[in-house]
Amino acid sequence: MREVYVIGVGMTRFGKYPDLWVEDLGREACIAALKDAALSPKEIQAGYCGTSNTGRITGQRILKEVGITGIEITNVENACTGGSTAFRQGYIAVGCGLYDCAIILGVDKMYGSGGLIPPNLEDLEGILGRTLPGRYAMAARRHMYEFGTTLEQLALISVKNHRNGVLNPYAQFQKECSLEEVLSSRMVAEPLTLLQCCPVGDGAAALILGSKKMSKRNPKHAIRIGATTVLSGEFQTTSTDLTKGNQVIKAANMAYEQFGGGPQDIDICELHDAFTIGELIHYENLGFCPKGEGGRFIEERKSEIGGEVAVNPSGGLLSRGHPLGATGVAQFVEVVWQLRGEAGKRQVPGAKVGMTQTVGGATSEIGPASCSVNILYR
Repeated sequence: MREVYVIGVGMTRFGKYPDLWVEDLGREACIAALKDAALSPKEIQAGYCGTSNTGRITGQRILKEVGITGIEITNVENACTGGSTAFRQGYIAVGCGLYDCAIILGVDKMYGSGGLIPPNLEDLEGILGRTLPGRYAMAARRHMYEFGTTLEQLALISVKNHRNGVLNPYAQFQKECSLEEVLSSRMVAEPLTLLQCCPVGDGAAALILGSKKMSKRNPKHAIRIGATTVLSGEFQTTSTDLTKGNQVIKAANMAYEQFGGGPQDIDICELHDAFTIGELIHYENLGFCPKGEGGRFIEERKSEIGGEVAVNPSGGLLSRGHPLGATGVAQFVEVVWQLRGEAGKRQVPGAKVGMTQTVGGATSEIGPASCSVNILYR
């Protein structure tokens, strides 16, 4: 594989936009990415669009709005990892030499879609009530039982991410919340309260991948991709350990091997915090702390900006928001800004290596349907 670089990024502010079409959101993000890369639409050779809730041929509908037509455009649906999977497809296409330049778009409109994402028809557990809030609540209770994790430690993750979101002009929520406010907010799935669950919202993010030749146009602007992985869930023949994610651990180990490093090298990580317990368990899955010590990790402020590894300086899904197909690409955008030193008040000092991680699509008999772990560096 050839070296592949992120040479342009852009995104919308995430939020609730009942009066905007998905084309409006996608167009804004794509124009911003093209401007950032100093490229014209005619220079884009391929497009990959991650989405989950926007109907058919979303990529074509959006990219024509910015003058990108007559090229390969591929649409990717992979639940919460749709954007990350679209990124990987673009990486493969540029890395193998098929193209020198590709645009990656992640976009979704979730507001007004009718509440909880409905389970698939064959998912009997989901139909009977084992939805994602319930699944994460069970994991939280088990982690508390096995390792002594406290309600306060879980709530601290929401406090941290909302505090970071205040510093991010693209975040859906830009208001701090206290520990007491998190704990006393409405119960959703015990022990997870409302402020420990990601919001419903809309948004789009885009990035442009280029070969080494393309990166030389503005070498100080380009961020190199060090590793990229996407894995499906594995068939389960026995009961699973709710306190860890084997799929995430495997994908992370693959990414570390590709990169030639380990968790100690990561300065910033944008990870999947759809619920507070998700972030805590991923501290352990990604190797930032030993299994069972995620509660202590957040309590000792090791995941803060300026800590051992800055986790979700963007505000994460809890504060930045979680339009499914847009999330993975938005994570890349944040990491690129951080590695360039362009993140403003939330800048992680000296950030040189960044990671993104998404997981989603709870599926009967295989657990999470998809997981992606990626590493970028400068």
